[in-house]
Formats: sequence, structure tokens, C-alpha cells
Amino acid sequence: QVQLVESGGGLVQPGGSLRLSCAASGIFFRLTSMAWYRQVPGKQRELVAGITRMNNINYADSVKGRFTISRDNAKNTVYLQMNSLKPEDTAVYFCNGQPPFSSWGQGTQVTVSS
Repeated sequence: QVQLVESGGGLVQPGGSLRLSCAASGIFFRLTSMAWYRQVPGKQRELVAGITRMNNINYADSVKGRFTISRDNAKNTVYLQMNSLKPEDTAVYFCNGQPPFSSWGQGTQVTVSS
């Protein structure tokens, strides 16, 4: 059974930084492409960044140059370093496979506001 536990969200001022973490279990993590997604109430969940098992990386245009995805296969964990945060980055952030599994974690809230 896939289990995904996100953490690291919070309230930050515009221009600030946060580092999100996601611990995964129940999957062959090192063989799995992983990604971060985000969702704002009333809108569809969107892909933010993805990283393959070979560390090929893709980003949404809106976060390129500001966000960095990485993974630690020894810890079954994927990270999202978010810099130069903007109010429009406010959302609940989720990690999952890429493409995503049917099961989702609870997500972690990121709020960017002064």
C-alpha cells in the first residue's frame, strides 16, 4: 500500500523560502518517478516539478528558476526547495508518482502572504 507523507509547509512572506519533504513507503522508490503537485481550492491539481529515477527533472513554467526538486533514494524521500516565493504559490502541496498513484497523502499547506 502506497503511503505518502508530506511536511514542511507553513506561512512565509513573499520572497521567502520553504523546503518541503515527502516520505514514501509501499513503493520501489528508487525505481519510481516522483513529483510534486499543488492544488488551490476550486482549481485542478497541477504538476509543479517531477524527477525520474535517472534524475531527469521537469518544472512547471511558473516555478522554473525558483523551485528545485531532489530525491534521496536511501531515505525514500523527495524534496522541494522553494525560493523567491510569491502569493500565487499559495496552495496545498502534494507529492506522488509521475504519473500519480490513485492514493494521495494529506498534503502540506503553503501560504505566501505579508
